[in-house]
Amino acid sequence: QVQLVESGGGSVQAGGSLRLSCAASGYTSSDYYMGWFRQAPGKEREGVAAISPQGSLTYYADSVKGRFSISRDNAKNTVYLQMNSLKPEDTAMYYCAARSRGQWVGYPLSRSNYNYWGQGTQVTVSS
Repeated sequence: QVQLVESGGGSVQAGGSLRLSCAASGYTSSDYYMGWFRQAPGKEREGVAAISPQGSLTYYADSVKGRFSISRDNAKNTVYLQMNSLKPEDTAMYYCAARSRGQWVGYPLSRSNYNYWGQGTQVTVSS
């Protein structure tokens, strides 16, 4: 059974940094395309970053480009999201997602590309 478990969320002041981790189990993560999404209260879930199975391709939402970095360690079945220069508008529940159906179809940060989801980890940025 595929399972994704996020960790590393917390509360931080604006300008600070956090590193989120997503530990995967139940499959060989090196075969899967992975993504990070976030959802703020009252808003739709939006894609933040995505990475190809070997890490050669990465995509970022415009709102986080230059501040966030996605990476993966397939030996550890773990995907990371390094978040720097955090802003209050980055406050949200962050979710890890996995795609087991081959290459992305269309926009890599589209929710429809992913068929497995974690439970989320909360990130709160205060001004």
